[in-house]
Amino acid sequence: MTAPKTPGWLDWCAAPSTPDFRLPPGAVDAHCHVFGPQAEFPFAPERKYTPCDAGKDRLFALRDHLGVSRNVIVQATCHGADNAAMVDAVRAAGGRARGVATVRPDIGDAQLRELDAAGVRGVRFNFVKRLVDASPREDLAAIARKIAPLGWHVVLYFEAADLPELAGFFGTLPVPLVIDHMGRPDVTKPVDGPEFGRFLEFAGRHDVWVKVSCPERLTVTGPPAYSDVVPFARRVVEAFPDRVLWGTDWPHPNLEHHMPDDGLLVDHVPRIADTPERQRKLLVDNPMRLYWPGETA
Repeated sequence: MTAPKTPGWLDWCAAPSTPDFRLPPGAVDAHCHVFGPQAEFPFAPERKYTPCDAGKDRLFALRDHLGVSRNVIVQATCHGADNAAMVDAVRAAGGRARGVATVRPDIGDAQLRELDAAGVRGVRFNFVKRLVDASPREDLAAIARKIAPLGWHVVLYFEAADLPELAGFFGTLPVPLVIDHMGRPDVTKPVDGPEFGRFLEFAGRHDVWVKVSCPERLTVTGPPAYSDVVPFARRVVEAFPDRVLWGTDWPHPNLEHHMPDDGLLVDHVPRIADTPERQRKLLVDNPMRLYWPGETA
C-alpha cells in the first residue's frame, strides 16, 4: 500500500523545454534526487512530507534531454537514512552518477566501504528545521570523523539566518564542506549587505564548495529570469570560480508556488557564469575534481 502525496504537492515538470543554452560536453548536474518509486523503495516513516514518485528512469531521461553527462544524486529527506533508492540509481547509471548519503552515527566501517564502492562520496547534514526534528552536533561530528579517511565531504543544508550559530561547528568538521543553494540567502536584502557578506567570508575562510542552485527556491520576482537571484549567484561564481557547482534540484521537493521548467534552469547558467571559462569550471571541471578525481569528462 502506498501513501498519498502531501496535499498541494507540486509534481515535477513533465515536459521541460529544450534549453537554448548548450551545456559543455561533460556537464554535471551536481544536485538532484530520486523519490522511490514508493512501491519499490518505501519512504521513511518519520518523513515530513510524502512526495510523488520520481525514480531513476525519469531522472536519466531528464539528464539526456538537457544534455547533462553525469549526476550527483543527493539523498532525499523523505527516505531518511535508508539510502537504497539513491544507491540503486547511482549503480544503474554505470559510472555516470555519484551519491551523497544520509547516515546515522552508529554506521560501521564496512557499511561505509560498501557505500563508497557503490559510488557515494559524501554525507548530507540537514539543519533546516522544517525538514528535520534535530541535528545533534555530537552525532554529526562523529559521522564526519568516520568518513574523513574515505576522502568524502559533508553537504550542508541550512538557512542563511542560522549561519552565525552554526559557523563555529562547521569550522570544526575535518572534511571538505559543500553548501547547498548558496546557504539560502534572503534575496530581498542587498547582495553586498552584511548577511551575504558573512556567508562569503565563511566560504572563503574554510575548505568550502558552493552550489549556485535553486533560483526557484530563493526568488521573489519569479521565473523565467529569476533576476533577483542572479546577483547573488554571480557574486559566488566570481569569488570562488574553482569551488562552485550547479544542479537542477530535480524533482524539486516541497515547492509551494511554482514548479520550474528544467530547461529554463539550464538557460539560467549563462546569466550567472558569463564566460565559457567560468561555465566550464562550474559545470565540468569543478564537479569532476570533487566527484570523479583523476577521470576526464
